[in-house]
Amino acid sequence: MSFKSRRAQRLGGASLLLLGAAATSAFAQDSAQDKSSTELPAVTVTAPSPIVRRAVVSRNPDRGTRTARVRNRERTPDATPAAPAPATAAPQQGVLPIVTDQFATVTVVPNEEIRREGGGQLGDLLFSKPGITGSSFAPGASSRPIIRGLDVNRVGILENGTNAGGASDLGEDHFVPIDPLATNQVEVVRGPAALRYGSTSIGGVVSATNNRIPDALPSCAPSFQSYGLPTKAPLAGAATSPCVTAETRTAFSSVDRGIESGVLLDTGGGNFAFHADAYGRTTSDYYIPSYPYLTDQSRPVNGRQPNSATRSDGASIGGSYFFQGGYIGASITQNDSLYHIPGIDGADHNTRIDAHQTKINVKGEYRPDAAAIDAIRFWAGATDYRHNEIGLADPADLNTDGIRQTFTNKEQEIRTEVQLMPFNARFAEVTTALGFQVGHQELSAPSPDNPGTLFNGLWDPNNSTRVAGYAFNEFKFTEATRAQIAGRIEHVELHGTMPDFPADYLPDGTPQAPIARNPSFTPKSGSIGLLQDLPGGMVGSITAQYVERAPKAAELFSRGGHDATATFDIGNPNLTIETAKSVELGVRRATGPFRFEATVYYTHFDNFIYRRLTGVMCDDDFASCGAPDGELNQAVYSQRNANFRGGEFQSQLDVGAFQGGIWGIENQLDFVRATFSDGTNVPRIPPMRMGGGVFWRDDNWLMRINLLHAFAQNNVAEIAETPTAGYNLLKAEVSYKTKLRPNSFGAREMLVGLVGNNLLNENIRNSVSYTKDEVLLPGIGVRAFANFKF
Repeated sequence: MSFKSRRAQRLGGASLLLLGAAATSAFAQDSAQDKSSTELPAVTVTAPSPIVRRAVVSRNPDRGTRTARVRNRERTPDATPAAPAPATAAPQQGVLPIVTDQFATVTVVPNEEIRREGGGQLGDLLFSKPGITGSSFAPGASSRPIIRGLDVNRVGILENGTNAGGASDLGEDHFVPIDPLATNQVEVVRGPAALRYGSTSIGGVVSATNNRIPDALPSCAPSFQSYGLPTKAPLAGAATSPCVTAETRTAFSSVDRGIESGVLLDTGGGNFAFHADAYGRTTSDYYIPSYPYLTDQSRPVNGRQPNSATRSDGASIGGSYFFQGGYIGASITQNDSLYHIPGIDGADHNTRIDAHQTKINVKGEYRPDAAAIDAIRFWAGATDYRHNEIGLADPADLNTDGIRQTFTNKEQEIRTEVQLMPFNARFAEVTTALGFQVGHQELSAPSPDNPGTLFNGLWDPNNSTRVAGYAFNEFKFTEATRAQIAGRIEHVELHGTMPDFPADYLPDGTPQAPIARNPSFTPKSGSIGLLQDLPGGMVGSITAQYVERAPKAAELFSRGGHDATATFDIGNPNLTIETAKSVELGVRRATGPFRFEATVYYTHFDNFIYRRLTGVMCDDDFASCGAPDGELNQAVYSQRNANFRGGEFQSQLDVGAFQGGIWGIENQLDFVRATFSDGTNVPRIPPMRMGGGVFWRDDNWLMRINLLHAFAQNNVAEIAETPTAGYNLLKAEVSYKTKLRPNSFGAREMLVGLVGNNLLNENIRNSVSYTKDEVLLPGIGVRAFANFKF
């Protein structure tokens, strides 16, 4: 056994010991830690359910610390709609946020963690979270979240309640048009929440929120509490004067010589609130620990991943009008990104993607003075997205640089929800929310390399329409026992063209013309869940789901080369509805010195749709498939039954007081095993991971060191997928947060810090990436960040 393998075993064993130590000693330490640990406000989440609970923050007279309970909002008439509500206390930095009041499993990344972790894409930000990783096709530039081994067409990505748009679900090389620089919180939802957003979220939902459409007036009250001076929330009916708040977010990274910066402005007065933000980042080719290409050792590499530089920027402006019982607001956002595609083919052809997105969002809420209706909420969004895939047609001729393919996506969506007042059904208090959703999408992917041909590009223009209705019902049997029943029905119509395959030529040898296809589907889904308070501050949950998913346009109509992924994609117009039957068990604890979350799940898929690499090579058209010198891997969309099973665990234990703060240990573990009904492996599944570390925190400082060990992934598909070696990802961070003495011009709050990433300088290859044998993740690096609020 090699030294590296022995070291990995020892590190994995150390993490296992930390897990055991936390699990065996946690409850014994509860009483001893009462005076040294901090009780935290409940984490507020909005994505899992249309039934909104209001957090009520109270003070514990025995402890003198803030606690929170969650209940349905009591109906109190608004004396004035313009008065800002007191802000809910944010989770203390460095404390593991655990959500216990939702029927779905929810992972929350709060604002301060986003500022500390950074990352240019949501997949980078979530890469190490239990049960979640990123696609890492182009690290820092295109990395889409993957949940429990499911991605693209099974993971929805939202921004402020509407689809993020873009084309990240149409190709792993496409960026996600949501930048963490402009994001305040990220929620990753599994379970029944998929019924709220559609069958294309069968694997989960990643919801990013920000203040681009304000839902409350900004508060400019000075931070007197930092100095023990009295303060109070605005009184109901009090007039509000105009005020302006601002925030700057800046960071520098050594591994890619990256610079990023963002500015956010909020202002308001009377009945109006406004928001504006602008951000940008640029990086060079990032440093790597060793030679990146496993398949070709002859190419010169200068210590950096060739063709991995990025540049992105964006801006947004929005506003809201507040009236008696509600508000309505809108925003317009522009996202632009120019990034290179690493890998042998990308470096040879200088492949890069120039992407632009314009998005308009509208949302609002109305709380009528009615006996039956608690609230009416709506969201609407329209996206106009376009990107050009640019590169050399001939690597030896620089004059052949130009557009190789173009992707466009025009998408519109409206969602309306009505939350009814709770009513007493004798056996339980029942709260119901009803929803209605409509969406339309138009796609195209032409290629100037094949003008005038029958199959010009990855697919002909196509469009789809989705109409859905859904209902969520929550039953409160007692304070300790709650249940949820949810259902959804939607109708999907698609229109496109696709020839018969594999008979792509007629008997006389002439190519087939595109055949019009107009399939329609009516997927139906349902779920049931139970939450039960358990001794020791724990909450147990069990959920069961039956979810149907209609095929998407790319799965039905693809029939051409996709240069960036080096695949020749062939859709299947005969695909049927995919069905998932799943059950999930969980135990969670959010308070006290030992906080943890443990979940196990099992999902059986009937007619699981996947992109199957055949081992056949192609060039630019059907006729080229089978050529020995082809550059593109043939990938055919197929269906088979499959089984997914796995589990996740994360914990944090406050061991004791030290130097005026608290020190402790934290752990995590996740695994997913996915096989087809014949026992063969589903392709591109993340490996088992185990990690742990130590931390120290007080009211201002956070210090942490953490090691995550990913085991080797040898459970690979039979054709065209290679095993992936394990790795050890060591991270360390130190940050300092403080309130500053308020004055007319200076900052009122500051968060600064340093984060070290991949401190062992390990060769890290992501097993879910199509380019893992050619692309290494960044090597050792340090990120310095500063965040100021004015």
